[in-house]
Amino acid sequence: MPATPPELGRPAFYALRRGGWRDLVTLLHPPYTAWHLSYVALGAAAGRELHADRLLAALAAFLLAVGVSAHALDELHGRPLNTALSRRSLVWLAAVGLAGAVAIGIAGCVVVSALLAPLVAAGAFLVLAYNLELAGGRFHNDAWFALAWGGFPAFTGYFANTLTVRPAGVLVSAACCLLSLAQRRLSTPARELRRRTIAVRGEQELTDGRVVELDRGRLTAPLEGALGALWLALVLLAVGFVAVRG
Repeated sequence: MPATPPELGRPAFYALRRGGWRDLVTLLHPPYTAWHLSYVALGAAAGRELHADRLLAALAAFLLAVGVSAHALDELHGRPLNTALSRRSLVWLAAVGLAGAVAIGIAGCVVVSALLAPLVAAGAFLVLAYNLELAGGRFHNDAWFALAWGGFPAFTGYFANTLTVRPAGVLVSAACCLLSLAQRRLSTPARELRRRTIAVRGEQELTDGRVVELDRGRLTAPLEGALGALWLALVLLAVGFVAVRG
């Protein structure tokens, strides 16, 4: 059996060495969590005015719901990150993360507006439906990923700040849906190459006569290179837009 290249020995390009506190960091999927939190900020920045307290609360809620709870539930299902975290720890993280996010949402309903209640309920449903693959996995596909982790965070960030629905918020949410779909289309083959591929055999013949040997590293590099550039670009873009509005 071919040896796994050192650069592909981890379950994700951002995964740390297995064990201890490093598993908690890996569990958060830092680049992807930052990516999806950027959608919240972009949605908030699309409104006519920006309420810093509402934005911070929304970011905290999505950090708990997506960064902690959703990713803990995902690790419970098949251990894709191969962490040493116990099942009990993952269940605890998932429950506390979701409860904390819902608590922030309920506080928002009381302090800001009861109009936020449907978004709080929808957010909790999406975390459970997607990551527990409810209804036979009908909510666990590319379309629902784009909606749940792209469009929904952006729209929530927008609506929490404006309490209205206007074209700007809808357009930004649609754009974030498409960005999330692009992420999925890149990350799915990258994960397959890292986690479920033993070897790749083949070659690429170029027009100048050169022949390039294909292997896991060569196929994975452009996918993860694009993902690495995109998450950082989205974070910088979100920070820039918030700074302009601040």
